[in-house]
Amino acid sequence: MNVNDSVTKQKFDNLYCCRESILDGLKRTTDVMFGGKQVVVCGYGEVGKGCCAALKALGAIVYVTEIDPICALQACMDGFRVVKLSEVIRQVDVVITCTGNKNVVTREHLDRMKNSCIVCNMGHSNTEIDVTSLRTPELTWERVRSQVDHVIWPDGKRVVLLAEGRLLNLSCSTVPTFVLSITATTQALALIELYNAPEGRYKQDVYLLPKKMDEYVASLHLPSFDAHLTELTDDQAKYLGLNKNGPFKPNYYRSVLAGCCWGHRFPLGAL
Repeated sequence: MNVNDSVTKQKFDNLYCCRESILDGLKRTTDVMFGGKQVVVCGYGEVGKGCCAALKALGAIVYVTEIDPICALQACMDGFRVVKLSEVIRQVDVVITCTGNKNVVTREHLDRMKNSCIVCNMGHSNTEIDVTSLRTPELTWERVRSQVDHVIWPDGKRVVLLAEGRLLNLSCSTVPTFVLSITATTQALALIELYNAPEGRYKQDVYLLPKKMDEYVASLHLPSFDAHLTELTDDQAKYLGLNKNGPFKPNYYRSVLAGCCWGHRFPLGAL
């Protein structure tokens, strides 16, 4: 059961969790002030959206790199400059990868960074930043504190590498318990569904959690906010062609205009 692409995982864990943990991780490791800093976020999927929103709110100047025109258009309409990494690499103060890809930040990019540039990964495993290329005799590594290394070039330039390129929020920050509750509930319901499913409902394949269960997970967490759902009348439900108790959206509906963007924590192919 592909829980990662359930709305209650993708939308909440990837977006809202990262929106908070990116700041927490950077503050704990570097004590950096964000106001006025130039930051480039690589990838505008759910993780990238969360990171950009948090950084923008604290006054950072945020650039976005994207491969997907839909996500790029979203970034533009959210008020971010969409650029190629090579166009801004010399001027930015922080580089954050959120793509799910590999070799997003290469040795060429690292060589061109300004002194004291902070580099970290919020996206996928430790493949996004080419850390292996930094393990060479001409560069010196200096451990500053836990999860923080200065990589020093022969001319004295330092790049601040966090968690050796591993996931920043898992290595350097805490994760909000409320978001974990949503994700864990989704996972638990997926297991219950598989266990109780009649023979033949599921073949040896990868499935998404039924939309009705996504909605149920969300409804379980609404009382925390004292939120009160509006109920459809029989006439309204008939007009929309829905069961008044849900599901309220078709299975393909993702609750966000995400396209095929990078920024999913673990792409389906990695399961």
